Amino acid sequence: MAKKITNLLIFLPLGIILIIFCVANRQVVTLAFNPFRPEDQALSLSAPLFVFIFIALIIGILLGSAATWLNQAKYRKRVRIEAMEAARWQAEADRHKTRAEEIAGQLPSR
Repeated sequence: MAKKITNLLIFLPLGIILIIFCVANRQVVTLAFNPFRPEDQALSLSAPLFVFIFIALIIGILLGSAATWLNQAKYRKRVRIEAMEAARWQAEADRHKTRAEEIAGQLPSR
């Protein structure tokens, strides 16, 4: 319940701010990809300003996520190696336990 209220308190104002931003920046702008001939229509896009800003934001989030994921590869590899080692140690402990129970079963009882 508290998480829903917290999300509501965060995302509702954020949504309102984004809607206001979109309404305020709905004029059409042209993004030219040819720096030598900006009037070239083949290498330019026209859209509202907020569309370009959202696209830049999404690309930034994706690039940041990819960089973080790649940076954490060494930690994921370490976790895999340690998990395999823990499984190996657990299997060895189980073998020793089974062997100890076999030896205990062979001892004469008093």
